[in-house]
Amino acid sequence: SQQGCDPFAQTQRSKLQHRRARINQQINKEMRMRAGAENLFRATSNHKVKETVALELSYVNSNLQLLKEELEELNSSMDVYQNESESISVPMIPLGLKETKELDLLVPLKDFISEHYGEEGVLYEKEIKEFMELRQAMRTPSRNEAGLELLMEYYNQLYFLDSRFFPPTKTLGVFFHWYDSLTGVPSHQRALAFEKGSVLFNLGALHTQIGARQDRASLPGLNQAIDAFQKAAGAFNYLKENFSNAPSLDMSSASLTMLVRLMVAQVQECVFEKMTLLRAQNDFLSRLQLAQEAARVEDVYSLVHQTMSQPHVKDYVPFSWTTMVQVKSEHFKALSHYFAAIALCDCPTPSDAELLEQEKAFLQFHVTMPEGPSLRVLLQDPEERRKLGKAHLKKAIMKHEEAMRIHGLCKILRKMDILQEVLSFAHKRSLSKYSEIDHEEDFFETGEAPDIHPKTHQKPEIKSPNFSQVKVTDLFHRLGPLSVFSAKNKWYPARRVHLMRGENGFGFTLRGDSPVLIAGVIPGGCAAEAGLKEGDYIISVNGKDCKWSKHAEVVQLLKSTGKEGVDIGVITLQGSECPKAADRKAAVMSSGSGMLKSNKENSRKSLMNSKSASTLLVWSKKSKRSKKSTYSGVPFTAVGDNEAMY
Repeated sequence: SQQGCDPFAQTQRSKLQHRRARINQQINKEMRMRAGAENLFRATSNHKVKETVALELSYVNSNLQLLKEELEELNSSMDVYQNESESISVPMIPLGLKETKELDLLVPLKDFISEHYGEEGVLYEKEIKEFMELRQAMRTPSRNEAGLELLMEYYNQLYFLDSRFFPPTKTLGVFFHWYDSLTGVPSHQRALAFEKGSVLFNLGALHTQIGARQDRASLPGLNQAIDAFQKAAGAFNYLKENFSNAPSLDMSSASLTMLVRLMVAQVQECVFEKMTLLRAQNDFLSRLQLAQEAARVEDVYSLVHQTMSQPHVKDYVPFSWTTMVQVKSEHFKALSHYFAAIALCDCPTPSDAELLEQEKAFLQFHVTMPEGPSLRVLLQDPEERRKLGKAHLKKAIMKHEEAMRIHGLCKILRKMDILQEVLSFAHKRSLSKYSEIDHEEDFFETGEAPDIHPKTHQKPEIKSPNFSQVKVTDLFHRLGPLSVFSAKNKWYPARRVHLMRGENGFGFTLRGDSPVLIAGVIPGGCAAEAGLKEGDYIISVNGKDCKWSKHAEVVQLLKSTGKEGVDIGVITLQGSECPKAADRKAAVMSSGSGMLKSNKENSRKSLMNSKSASTLLVWSKKSKRSKKSTYSGVPFTAVGDNEAMY
């Protein structure tokens, strides 16, 4: 059976969840009061009333502020996920998993099996319970590869559940309940797409937790963190592209865009750390490279900050996240100027052989050209180098101070000692370098250093989930091949037909397998008299279930019958008597009005044309089989390939 993670973590998480939900109720109440008070304030012309309302408004607003801060603290309990190593790494932002309520599918699925499939629902209790156990385990995945596989397995299993039990025209009548990962606000929907999307979200969130836990002071730890954040970005991006109309904010297009960008920025930061780890040599060119890497990190974090400041995201994202992102943006800008100064001041002037290469690198280094002499003169003159270096340090110190100021504005970040240490270490390092190169007799005004051109040697990749890496078997395999026995197909009640063999055999042609199709019936033959029709599927022979039987097996069973004849069980698909194009089209139409639609995700045609075709191979394999077993209007005389007369 499937294992979730330890129950203790579960209770800790659900406690958080309950507190989140409670605070949110209070926030909503205060918001309603505020809206009422604001309307009154606008409507009244009575001075006294206006004063009273203004007082009430300020009271409500300060309440809201406190509640939001309390919610912040809950959402920023990052220590649950950070690594245990001694070395200093700037904290990363992990996401909490979406919680869900238990779901009892026993009765709805048993009812559907008896109504739609005409089988005893009781006979499938084992499979239904197995599915529910898998769902239960998936609620608390362990923070490792096994946890990721568990989520993938459940996600893949949902494809089968969808095909078997969710007809395009109606729902099962069960609600899927999920809580918003940041606010704890509950949402529910009948659409299975909401369940799929939420599991996909948790796959991304689990990757962020795995990424945040890595020890980034070592190369293997850094590579694992890069991989985890790239896969997180891939999961959120896949969710954004394939699901729409989500009822909860964390899965809205604006939030997912923000999360993808945040993950990409965290990858870029790891790439910078990787460079500092690998950079053994302190030569001019590698320091320029470090400065450009830092500028690139600043660039991506300032994009995340812009995204977090958008109208639909601003009030939703925790203040500590927005602050952290802004702090990092300033911090890395400071570092880019610091490394530029170090390159200029700590490296010897180039030899003639080095000059050309250094000049070429320096030409693309600044966003705008520095004032003063030409680059060639500058590189060869230690005094000019010191001047420009000093300007870069001045800018670095300003940016360090800005990062520390913003950091100080957020109560939650102030509690994070690690971040505090990193910022003040970098600040002191720039200060001491500045005082080292600052000469008392400097009369020149330190100029404005141009910014550094961002450039990276390793572009972050957005890695889409590879669903085919976790193979699953259809739990409801016994219902028969999906090409026929699916929720979208309807068939008439099974018929039992007794068939005698005539001189010319049974008088029908068969085609395909799993299930075998009667492709043609000879007029006046035994099969026609017994009431078999073209387009019937053989589901049993003499009481033996043949839904999954291959062509040859069915033929063998038929041939081994004696004079007493044979009992054949058949079904006819509704609409197969003469399949019209319009009917077929109607069956493919996607459902879900106003619900979270995963129509993009379910239409296989667009899937096969898209890049992600390989990722969903697990899903499309089943549909290939149907090519053999399509009903055709071919008259029995034109015996096609894989068709034979009996």
